[in-house]
Amino acid sequence: MKSPLLDSEVVHDILGIGFGPSNLALSIAVEEHNRSLPADRRLNALFLERQPRFGWHRGMLIDDATMQVSFLKDLVTLRNPTSDYSFLCFLREQGRLIDFLNQKTLFPLRVEFHEYFEWAAARVSHLVSYGSEVVSVDPVRGDDGEIAYFDVTSRDPSGSGAPITRRARNISVAMGLEPHVPPGLELAERIWHNSELIPRATRLADEGRPVQRAVVLGAGQSAAEAVDYLHRTFPDAEVCSVFAKYGYTPADDSPFANRIFDPEAVDVYFSAPSEVKQSLIDYHRSTNYSVVDMELIEALYATAYREKVAGRERLRFLNVSRIRAVDPAADGGLDVAVEFLPTGEKQVLSADVLVLATGYRPRELSSLLGEAAKLCLRDDGDEIRVGRDHRVETVPEVSAGLYLQGGTEHTHGLTSTLLSTVAVRAEEIHRSVQSARVTV
Repeated sequence: MKSPLLDSEVVHDILGIGFGPSNLALSIAVEEHNRSLPADRRLNALFLERQPRFGWHRGMLIDDATMQVSFLKDLVTLRNPTSDYSFLCFLREQGRLIDFLNQKTLFPLRVEFHEYFEWAAARVSHLVSYGSEVVSVDPVRGDDGEIAYFDVTSRDPSGSGAPITRRARNISVAMGLEPHVPPGLELAERIWHNSELIPRATRLADEGRPVQRAVVLGAGQSAAEAVDYLHRTFPDAEVCSVFAKYGYTPADDSPFANRIFDPEAVDVYFSAPSEVKQSLIDYHRSTNYSVVDMELIEALYATAYREKVAGRERLRFLNVSRIRAVDPAADGGLDVAVEFLPTGEKQVLSADVLVLATGYRPRELSSLLGEAAKLCLRDDGDEIRVGRDHRVETVPEVSAGLYLQGGTEHTHGLTSTLLSTVAVRAEEIHRSVQSARVTV
């Protein structure tokens, strides 16, 4: 049974599901829009986040890891360069602006950029309800059959777990990605996804549990970072990197290739035929998928070579290989069977930890949207149809707006899950919502 509306007289113009960088950028766009307007013209917005506080890939906030995107592609600058929510304004407030500029870099520490996100999120905290896990989205059908609202039900963040329902004219779904676990494997005490790398490794180190061998599966940036982190965190352990490639592939961050992340590139991609879309993804996969920064590749190779010279090789690269089985060992560890693909030869590694740096995948929307999902139109490939303004195309009787932030690579290209265009996308969604509001 659906809960009663929290306040039957309140209808939110925008109700966001999830409060990562994408909906954070949208909340700032709304906040800046509302500043100079009288109360009756302001957008009523609220964002629901299941976490108890803001957090973005906390498990991979390695102390020396840097961002792979320029600080100018922050939450606001590409939308409003004069915004006081920019990364540079954050640095000024922290007293680090000059120090940062003296580094002569476009790429901040990941830890610092997360601090920036937290700073921005704190400034719009009045628009967020943390600890609110959304459990359903229900269309509200009027007497004339029109669906002008959605009812969004979440669990009460006070701890009771009681359902709370809020009504909205538009919802912005930005739930992020979920860790991908390869078929045949399951997460466990000694099998982690890299999204949990730091807290899991810290717990092992704090407990004083010996780690003699750690295995990392994957060939992308996160895998290489996990290998490097474990190698430094457990100085007596052997760290084995397993991947099907011959070696790590360098990320293509050259100027022309990076134009695939430009806002204009989204226009080109959106309007292109499906076969051209696929070609663009294939051509530019090396800008984002299963690739590693060249600096890290060279550092890992140098470490491995130094160990070879010293005669104590703790860093091993098992290339052109796949993990075929993982079984519990008698000592409480793991037996990891690795096959060398050219010959089929297998070896079993006794490991204390297996880290799956196997990427992420979009969250399944159907279970969240429920009946609302049946209102969404789909293309010939059974993908949800999405307009250029990120609004889902729906059946004619729906006038309420459903916007997707993420999970739209099939329509909007490689930037769908990246930070590169969060500011621009926030502006596009805000403009679309505002336009629909004016015409009502």
